[in-house]
Amino acid sequence: MKRANKILYISQEIFPYLPESELANMGRYLPQAAQDLGRETRTFMPRFGAVNERRNQLHEVIRLSGMNLIIDDTDHPLIIKVASIQSARMQVYFIDNEDYFQRKNTIADDDGTEYEDNDERSIFFARGVMETVKKLRWTPDVVHCQGWMTALIPLYIKKAYNDEPFFKNSKIVYSLFDDKFENKFRPIFNEKLLLDGITKNDTKILRNSKDIDYETLTKLGIYFSDAVIVSTPNPNAELLEYATRQKKKILPYVAKEDYGEEFVNFYDSLV
Repeated sequence: MKRANKILYISQEIFPYLPESELANMGRYLPQAAQDLGRETRTFMPRFGAVNERRNQLHEVIRLSGMNLIIDDTDHPLIIKVASIQSARMQVYFIDNEDYFQRKNTIADDDGTEYEDNDERSIFFARGVMETVKKLRWTPDVVHCQGWMTALIPLYIKKAYNDEPFFKNSKIVYSLFDDKFENKFRPIFNEKLLLDGITKNDTKILRNSKDIDYETLTKLGIYFSDAVIVSTPNPNAELLEYATRQKKKILPYVAKEDYGEEFVNFYDSLV
C-alpha cells in the first residue's frame, strides 16, 4: 500500500499559541504524532492578535512574504511568519495581514461579538496557505483541514489549484469539530471567494441556502473533500449525516492516545 509521506496540516488553532481546546490540541499534537511515525509535515494557522509574537518567538520569513492577495478588488499584503515548538521539533507557519489579523482577539471582540469580516478573513487565510505552499515548492500527499476557517481549502484545491503540480494529486481530509460560529456570513461572500477555475455552480451549496451559516460552510468543505474525520466525541449530527450521504470515507472519533497511528493509517488508505 502507498504511504502518505507528506502531510499538510491547516489548523484554525494550535496550542500553545492559543489556549487549549479540542481543535488547538489536535493542531498541536497530531502533526507531532505523524512526524514520530516517519511522515514529513508542514503546519499552518492564522496569526491572530491573541498570539504573543515575542513570547513564542515568531519572525517573518521574508522570502515567502510580499505577495498581495486581491479580495473584492482590494490588495491585501500577505505576510508569512514562522515559529518552532522545540519539544516537538515542529515548525508552524503563520498567515498574517494587518487588516485581518492584527486585532486583539481571534474571531470575536472582548464582548463576544464576532467580527463582521470573518468571511473575508477565511478567504485570505485559505488563499494565503495555498500560495505559500506553492512558494515552498512542497507537494503534500494529504491536506488535513481543521476548523471552519479552513472550509474553503477543499474547494480551492479541487477547482482553483487543481492544475498546480503541488496539489494535483493531493487528497483532502476535513475534520468535524464542535467549533460553531454564530454570525451568518454576508451574501457577498459568494462573490468574494471566487477565483479562476471556480464557477457559480461549484458554490451552489452556499447559493441555495438562505443563510451562510456554520453548517452550510462546513458542508461546502465536506463536499470537496475526499474524506472526513470525526474529531469530537459529539459531532454535529446534520453534518455527519451529510458526509455519509455524500459517500465520503469517514474515520469515527479516536481518543487522543490513539489518534496518531489511526490517522496516519487513514491517510495511507486515501493515497
